[in-house]
Amino acid sequence: MTSTGHDHRPQAAGGDARTAELAGRLEVVRSRIEAAAAAAGRSDVPQLIVVTKFHPAADVRRLAALGVGDFGENRDQEAASKTAELADLDVRWHFIGQLQSNKAKSVAKYAASVQSIDRPQLVDALSKAVAREQDSTGRSDLDCFVQVSLEDDAGAHRGGAAPADVELLAARIESAIGLRLAGLMAVAPLGADPEAAFNKLAAISEALRVAHPAAAGISAGMSQDLEAAVKFGATHLRIGSDILGSRPAVG
Repeated sequence: MTSTGHDHRPQAAGGDARTAELAGRLEVVRSRIEAAAAAAGRSDVPQLIVVTKFHPAADVRRLAALGVGDFGENRDQEAASKTAELADLDVRWHFIGQLQSNKAKSVAKYAASVQSIDRPQLVDALSKAVAREQDSTGRSDLDCFVQVSLEDDAGAHRGGAAPADVELLAARIESAIGLRLAGLMAVAPLGADPEAAFNKLAAISEALRVAHPAAAGISAGMSQDLEAAVKFGATHLRIGSDILGSRPAVG
């Protein structure tokens, strides 16, 4: 799924200074994405997911008015509250943080995708929760990304399953009721060369698609390393601070 690059240009901002700020930041990031895609010789433009953790629902509403259709959240408590407040918006929500199995029921109510699946128990919990939600509301299948660790310690720092465990998780997702195997997600290790990390991720993705051709998604790249992610085939980019700025002060 690769879209939202060309057809949702920020419109002229109204009198709201924050909207004007967001519009300018969004335009810079979109230009970076398109330049990176062109440099990589790609005809497609990766899907932009704006990560809104710690930022108020009002900012999501502003960004939606500027053409953003996909938003990412890291914590269920914040995401559940925000999505309920913004239920009138026609946008998609992506859960991208570490997820406890006991939060599956909540996440199934609002998430279009979960991008941080790293263990079999979470697959089972999400399948059960989504199936229940489908029975009651008719929601669509949940897109599931296996989070793979690109570190040597199998995710001790930034989360994710070991590369050797990706196929097991992928097969479990593919056979689960209510779930759709969408691909892989990863975070470049702190202090490492992002190009080397995303090159490794591309190789893992290529191997995965041999057995699971539809699992073509690669969610990789954040504000500081999106160019490297685009170069190595990212289909989804998770951008927060370069669009929203630093997190708001508390209190």
